[in-house]
Amino acid sequence: MPKVHSAIISDFDKWIELAREVEPLFGPMADEPEFHEGLRQAINSGTAFCMKDGDSASSELLGGIIVFPEPNEIVWFAVAQKARGKGIGSILLDYAINQLSNERPIAVTTFAPEIESGKPAVNLYKKYGFKESKSGPINPAGIETVIMEKAPN
Repeated sequence: MPKVHSAIISDFDKWIELAREVEPLFGPMADEPEFHEGLRQAINSGTAFCMKDGDSASSELLGGIIVFPEPNEIVWFAVAQKARGKGIGSILLDYAINQLSNERPIAVTTFAPEIESGKPAVNLYKKYGFKESKSGPINPAGIETVIMEKAPN
């Protein structure tokens, strides 16, 4: 099984490919300068983590997750279509939770429970102890969201 590692700037284009793949659910990102800048900042600050299908420069990105320690939040999380259902999301989420404080609630904005295509994400968060806390904004793809929180330990 591949391991989670801190993203490096040479992974940038692979992250953009993954972003392009999930745009139907997340909204426009891959061609957005703001997303590029935010991704670069996360990589440079060591808050972007990923899994690849190998160790070579040509390895494909299986999934990525970005955390913001100060608000104690998961801000971006996606698994490539070809890697879904193989435990990649669980490994990444577990890793990300361990990068954040367990003394404060951990927040994530995800799909509203009634969004069929978002059920795997919601169920994964629930498996890790997240509970719906309030309605979130409509995301850039026009999909309803909720904010889920994991209570402090």
